[in-house]
Amino acid sequence: AVAWVVATGFNITVLERVVTVLVIACPHALGLAVPLVVAINTSTAAQNGMLIRDRIAMEEARNLDTVMFDKTGTLTKGEQGVVGIQTAADWDEERALEIAAGVEGDSEHMIARAIRNAAEERDIQRVQVSNFENLRGLGVRATVDLEPRSGSGRASGESSDPRGGETVHLGGPNLIEKLGISRSNDIAAFAEEAGSNAETVIYLIHDESEVVAAFALADVVREESRQAIEALHAMDIEVAMLTGDSEDVARAVSEELGIDQYFAEVLPEEKDTKVEQLQSEGKFVAMVGDGVNDAPALTRADVGIAIGSGTDVAIESGDIILVDNNPLDVVRLIRLSKASYRKMQENLVWATGYNVFALPLAAGILAPIGILLSPAIGAVFMSLSTIIVAINARRLGGIDLTT
Repeated sequence: AVAWVVATGFNITVLERVVTVLVIACPHALGLAVPLVVAINTSTAAQNGMLIRDRIAMEEARNLDTVMFDKTGTLTKGEQGVVGIQTAADWDEERALEIAAGVEGDSEHMIARAIRNAAEERDIQRVQVSNFENLRGLGVRATVDLEPRSGSGRASGESSDPRGGETVHLGGPNLIEKLGISRSNDIAAFAEEAGSNAETVIYLIHDESEVVAAFALADVVREESRQAIEALHAMDIEVAMLTGDSEDVARAVSEELGIDQYFAEVLPEEKDTKVEQLQSEGKFVAMVGDGVNDAPALTRADVGIAIGSGTDVAIESGDIILVDNNPLDVVRLIRLSKASYRKMQENLVWATGYNVFALPLAAGILAPIGILLSPAIGAVFMSLSTIIVAINARRLGGIDLTT
């Protein structure tokens, strides 16, 4: 306005220039560039089974260089079954299952269900137990109430099984280490072979002093896990795994899936420290888990990804919820995050570039050669820029997230 008034004096032409500039400068396109992408990103994520609780985490997922998975129930199906039993010399499999199923009688843990199912398949009745206690991250303890029973496969010279009111423990390698108990050669060899086959070993301990039986449980690795890890590697993203299982089991699963790094025999309270350890190495970490014990790690991670079929605590701790228990959704999440960021950039470049180009025209920079934009044409340009930004954002909804 000042330049035109100085050059030609105040007249209707000056007023047209000012109105045209104001119309084109209206920041509709710039204001819609990011919010439109965010809205369509949220909708597209929901359609693909991803619920976003934290927008910042969704946008930062594009920067991930490490994804850490909890093993059981995430990389594996979490549906374990007893595939082998080894007992001490003076114990038989029936009595071991009888006691183990009784101890795990009321637990909903997948290992407890596997042991109960094994007992039911053999038509073995559970013993009565009392004083049940969950040992966090170690296993369980209970008092077995039994009447003496003869002919149960004990060594000669012994006429009965353990008497009622005796304490038994059931748990993994951490429990044995905690109690400071050694295993017999047969049970140790059985555990080593099971570990080499990626099987989890659970021990039955009598009177806090003797490992009387070992149960080998197999957990099937998801086919989607293998595909997801291959896809993440193709994106130059490292994959780590957390598990409370033994070193042998963790190594076997890691080698089978091609995992870059694993942490075995991790106690529940140690999970978030493993995430922090990776972060201290300068890595941008996502944690994927479904259990109560995963909640601190989900909170600690740069991006917490909870499995929707998991516990309420895990879901509340996650930034993003995967409705389906499918590791491939983690790959889709990262791809969607990258695509959304790319659309934001495209929209911002268009909206800014449009103004950089159109504003000088509206101001009349080409007036010396007879090119002037009327306010009506300026309004068309302004609307056109908004439409283009909207169409570009809408294209995000059609992105191919197949893996």
